[in-house]
Amino acid sequence: MATGGVVAVAAATPAALRVQVVDGNGLPVRDAVVELHTSKAPVGAIRFPWKMGMGQKNQQFSPGTLIVARGSTVAFPNLDNVRHSIYSFSKPARFEIELYGRDQTRTHTFTVTGSVKLGCNIHDQMRGYIRVTDTPFAAKTDHNGYVTLSGMAGGAARLTVWHPALRAPDNESASAITVTGGNQNHKLTVAVR
Repeated sequence: MATGGVVAVAAATPAALRVQVVDGNGLPVRDAVVELHTSKAPVGAIRFPWKMGMGQKNQQFSPGTLIVARGSTVAFPNLDNVRHSIYSFSKPARFEIELYGRDQTRTHTFTVTGSVKLGCNIHDQMRGYIRVTDTPFAAKTDHNGYVTLSGMAGGAARLTVWHPALRAPDNESASAITVTGGNQNHKLTVAVR
């Protein structure tokens, strides 16, 4: 499990932090959202390099987990031959999008930070997740459990890991970290179901 201790990582500014997330057996945790919250507020709008969209294809959400900045409008294109009706009962975003068909797109704006679990009223097996954040330093781990966050200034920060299978309140674990710049590596062990 991730500890609540302080991790000091030393090097020169600007910082690039490479994080690996593993489970209790040392196996990589894929698609974990890693966020670094620094003491300095972001300047201007937060923009991520990926599209603010979550399609429905083969009766699955694609991508299965999407990171968006607070205030983002997410497109939900239907790429299936069947109709979908997306909903969420999650506290940060309770909403329902009525039935819509192939090659149609609906949108929703996410104004509150946190994790949003999505489903489809027609296809119960469909599950998707949107992580709404207020930091530009956020990304998903790859198949080896790695993610690199870069461009942040040094100083005290909070490192948060979220995953739908993480055994922790709200499926997230946070720890304090001191970022002092340069290339840094950090390994987090979390408990997953």
